[in-house]
Amino acid sequence: MPKHQILWVDDEIDLLRPHTILLQQRGYDVLTATNGEDAIELFKQHHPNLVFLDESMIGMSGLETLSKLKDIDNSVPVVMVTKNEAETVMEEAIGRKINDYLTKPVNPAQILAACKKFLESDKITSQKFTQDYLQGFNEVTRRLMEPLEWSDWVDIYTKLVSWSMELDKYPDLGLSETLANQWRECNAEFSRFVEDSYKGWLKAPNDVNTPLLSPQILDKFVTPHLKDQKENAPVFFFVVDCMRLDQWQLMEELLRPHFTVQKDYYCGILPTATPYARNSIFAGLYPSEIQKHYPEMWVDGSGDDHGQNRFEKDLLNKYMERRRIKLRNDIKYVKIIDTDFGKKIENEILSYANNHLNAIVVNVVDMIAHSRSDYPILKEIAPNEAAYRSLTRSWFQHSSLYGMLKALASIKNAKIIITTDHGSVRCMRGAKALGDKDTSTCLRFKFGRNVKAEKRNALVIERPEEYNLPKHSVTTNYIIAKEDFYFVYPTDYNHYLNHYRDSFQHGGISLEEMILPVLSLEAK
Repeated sequence: MPKHQILWVDDEIDLLRPHTILLQQRGYDVLTATNGEDAIELFKQHHPNLVFLDESMIGMSGLETLSKLKDIDNSVPVVMVTKNEAETVMEEAIGRKINDYLTKPVNPAQILAACKKFLESDKITSQKFTQDYLQGFNEVTRRLMEPLEWSDWVDIYTKLVSWSMELDKYPDLGLSETLANQWRECNAEFSRFVEDSYKGWLKAPNDVNTPLLSPQILDKFVTPHLKDQKENAPVFFFVVDCMRLDQWQLMEELLRPHFTVQKDYYCGILPTATPYARNSIFAGLYPSEIQKHYPEMWVDGSGDDHGQNRFEKDLLNKYMERRRIKLRNDIKYVKIIDTDFGKKIENEILSYANNHLNAIVVNVVDMIAHSRSDYPILKEIAPNEAAYRSLTRSWFQHSSLYGMLKALASIKNAKIIITTDHGSVRCMRGAKALGDKDTSTCLRFKFGRNVKAEKRNALVIERPEEYNLPKHSVTTNYIIAKEDFYFVYPTDYNHYLNHYRDSFQHGGISLEEMILPVLSLEAK
């Protein structure tokens, strides 16, 4: 492996000879210069990996030299070494993109630390990550052999997400396949866990091992703020359709300068699809209960068409009536499905502080997931999980949602809750499904008359009422895909198998679709 090369610029370089010798002994190649002009020439000729630069030199100053070095190659880190501790000097150096600074006299430990920080941090960090991951891998493998509760699965899932996002930074470690296999193994076990536990959760909602479910989100996170008359604070409830935990983590990185974040988790109901899960959140009811009590607001359907959620505000109003919550004014409900409308809401968002409750649905993440299947250019841009995360971050950084949240950080008493109705999973394996022409068309779940799929690939629900799902006729049943399977009909099987392979879908049973974050943001 080639040596890292360091350029050290100081008009008293001879006095620093012990330091340069130490660096050479540690395997670094050290070039030296006593003035800015010579430093610039050496920089052009050798393209060093790191520069130590004296701030006060005869002739061209350190700051002038810094500017010229950055003009040549802005990517090379420069550490300013100075006797001058004046704040103005430091501010100017930082403004000119200094990477770090040391105050004379410098000691060997400071110099070595700077070298490791800028030249070896990736190597050191990747080695530590590899060590920690392999240890964690063995721990998760052991835990999969034991009886697990919901809280255990949340812990496993958050670890998998953390490792995946960390591995995005080190793609050459050779651990990607190992982690992908572990994801698959965990999702297989999680699917068995959900199949065994889900009906019990519905029957015993207050059991200590029952997770919080979609209909309980308002009760747990929103209603307490609405009932607290002393707070008299505006409440903003954001539902970001189809947002996974890894996608939120990227958003949170950008929001940390503005907010402290309290993170909780809940379990999305089955099917993990918008018409079921999001209606359930806004109604505070399960789908079968919505159909029973508000049949005019239950829209049957097989996809995530926006029309199937057109009664969200009405369901939210009915929830408030049942809970006897008196709001100061009408609920402000907004659904953002296009950029122009999103920007309009962003420009108006501060005026929403006059409302007691604001419910804002953001559909863009769901649209990205679906569009990736339909438009080859998006699959080219986001060919894998890491790129999909990157695409989400890029969208959020320039989104109206980010603009709204930054604006709301100025309202110190605002209560901001963010969650999602379901996540999505990257579907890699097809599973044959059978049904008549009236069977729903979703890839991760289907309902209809005598719909069939192999039980190793799907949860087959013969009695929908046991899962708090609507039953449309005596012969209605549901099938819900497990792990990373997606349903394909036998007709033209290979065409659709290939068309939908490697697409992000939802509606089924997986860690990514069911373990969902609920975020409470407090402005800093």
